[in-house]
Amino acid sequence: MKITILDGGIVNPGDLQWQPITSLGETSIYPGTRQCDIARRTAESDVVLVNRMPLDAASVARLGPRVRLVTIMSTSCDLVDIKALEKRGIAACNVLDYSSVDAAEHTLALILDLLRRVSFHSQSVHDGEWSRLKVWSYWKDAPISLDKKVLGLVGFGAVGRRVGRLANAFGMEVLATCKSPKNPPSFAPFSFVGLDALLQKADVVSLHCPLTQDTRELICKKNIERMKDGAFIVNVSHGGLVNEKDCAQALIDGKLAGFGADVLAHEPPGRENPLLHAPNTIITPHMAWTSKTARQKLIALSGEVVRRWMQGTAINLLNKVKNAPCDES
Repeated sequence: MKITILDGGIVNPGDLQWQPITSLGETSIYPGTRQCDIARRTAESDVVLVNRMPLDAASVARLGPRVRLVTIMSTSCDLVDIKALEKRGIAACNVLDYSSVDAAEHTLALILDLLRRVSFHSQSVHDGEWSRLKVWSYWKDAPISLDKKVLGLVGFGAVGRRVGRLANAFGMEVLATCKSPKNPPSFAPFSFVGLDALLQKADVVSLHCPLTQDTRELICKKNIERMKDGAFIVNVSHGGLVNEKDCAQALIDGKLAGFGADVLAHEPPGRENPLLHAPNTIITPHMAWTSKTARQKLIALSGEVVRRWMQGTAINLLNKVKNAPCDES
């Protein structure tokens, strides 16, 4: 069994062990791969792993003739043409729930920073303002307490549920909207509501839903207008959930008090991205998942996906191709 990892550099820049994957077969690991190198690097591969490397139909066509499994080392599959893989008889699998703890903590970090204005005032101090003012206390923008504020969760999967529990510990009331409301959490106050009610009532709206045709640019001018004046939005899910131009304008107009994100519609962003120039906006470089704990878990789960496929008991299948080495006669 020959395994090739085409873009392992971000998952593991050298601080982790690849052993859960390398123990399964002869493994070639590349920090990154250009499209023109796909054919050469996968010429003898049985299994290919990618993290965030795009595999469109043209890229799939370049995969070596022996490739029978592509494992996406991520939950998001938007950069891989799953149907093109299926047409070639190549199974596709992804990895689930390796960073929900980290994504939830990052969400709370953004909420706390936006409302408490931590990094904003820290920068003011580093710029020398406290020394110049010669006072024992000052604030440029009064912090806002989370206690008794309403958090609206759009999506209530593993990450959304954990965010709700953490926010509840800060005294926030939690509302959630999702396709199939079930298993309400034990903490209170909590309610399942429709999207309209959530937008109207929430002081902070946090996005935790998949990116689909129905949710693309969910945060747009029309829906922002339904929100409270001075509300906040946080997105640690998918950049495409937000119409960035509409959001930036709402921040400039003062309709929104702040916006925090770990994801953008196009990554890395061009300097023309309007959110880069909007007030009270915190953007981190798609790093919520990058703790050593989460990345090592991602490697371990990726290895488990490959191992199960090799045994003929594939998990997390994204297409209808179920062939595995044990199928060969």
